[in-house]
Amino acid sequence: MNKTKIAKLVEQILVEIGEDPKREGLLKTPDRVASVFEFITSGYRQSLKTVVNDALFTQEVNSMIVVKDIEMYSTCEHHMLPFFGKCHIGYIAEGKVLGVSKLARIVDMFASRLQLQERLTEQVAHAIMEAVKPSGVGVVIEAQHLCMMMRGVEKQNSVMVTSALLGNFRTNPSTREEFLSIIGKRG
Repeated sequence: MNKTKIAKLVEQILVEIGEDPKREGLLKTPDRVASVFEFITSGYRQSLKTVVNDALFTQEVNSMIVVKDIEMYSTCEHHMLPFFGKCHIGYIAEGKVLGVSKLARIVDMFASRLQLQERLTEQVAHAIMEAVKPSGVGVVIEAQHLCMMMRGVEKQNSVMVTSALLGNFRTNPSTREEFLSIIGKRG
């Protein structure tokens, strides 16, 4: 990523909206914005292999593993405004478990790209399926979108919920129900 080029483009945007980029409060804004974009798009420069690293462990367990309320922040690809919320992940291990922090890192990797919440949910589920090879995966994301809250329809309390259910989370109603009950979405 060329931060110098992005900073120059931000300076041009400031001029186009009627601001003076030489004004004291804006002198370093183009560089700050370039740094922000480097951070919020860092997921493009990561891979599932490097995120998981060696944190896949042999463990004879076939019960459901759930991590809920993983905070996530992303950027809407349509308006380049933030959306944020919580991600809930469950999977049923088949002899391998993933280090718990890696679940949050997988969420962060995909959230740190320009995104649609629907795609983000699917990407997280498929990545866990690929990394751990469990019998099933469930991912639910609940998020608020600033593109809907601060512009357009301006609905402050709206929450979008998306889910991706793979393997026995899709095919077995009791597995799905157990997951949704654990994360507080049913029962």
